[in-house]
Amino acid sequence: MAEQELPLFDYNEVEVGEELGSYEYVLTQEMVDIYRRAVDDPDAVFPTIAVKHDATSLALAYDDQTGSINAGNEVDLFNPPVPGKKISVTGRIHDKFVRREKPYLVIEATATDEDGRLIEKMRTYQIKKPEELGKKWHPQG
Repeated sequence: MAEQELPLFDYNEVEVGEELGSYEYVLTQEMVDIYRRAVDDPDAVFPTIAVKHDATSLALAYDDQTGSINAGNEVDLFNPPVPGKKISVTGRIHDKFVRREKPYLVIEATATDEDGRLIEKMRTYQIKKPEELGKKWHPQG
C-alpha cells in the first residue's frame, strides 16, 4: 500500500487550534534506561520528553520543507510514565504570531497513558524562517 502524501506546511494557512497528528506507543523499560543514561540521572522519571511528541505530531500532519529554529520549550509534567504502558499523544497548533518580522509557530502535544493519566503537556516555539539562524554572527554586506 502506498503512503499517503502529506500536504506541504504553509505557515499562512495553518490555524490556531488545528489538530495535528496523533499516535500511540508503548514506553519500554529500555527507553527509560536509555534516557536515564543520556541525561546521566539513574532516577530520571520523565523519559517521554526525549520522544519529541510535538515534532512527531507536526510531521504526521504536514510535509514541513520550511524547516524551523527551536526558539523555546515549555513542559508541564504531571504523572511519571510507567514502563509497559501505552502512551497516547495528540498534537495541535497552539499559537502563531510574528515578532521582529519573524513568523513563530507554537505546537502543543499532550501525552496520556492507557489509564487516562495525564503525563505531560509540551509547547514548542519554532521560528519558521530557519535562514535567520546565524545572521547576528554572520551579517551580510
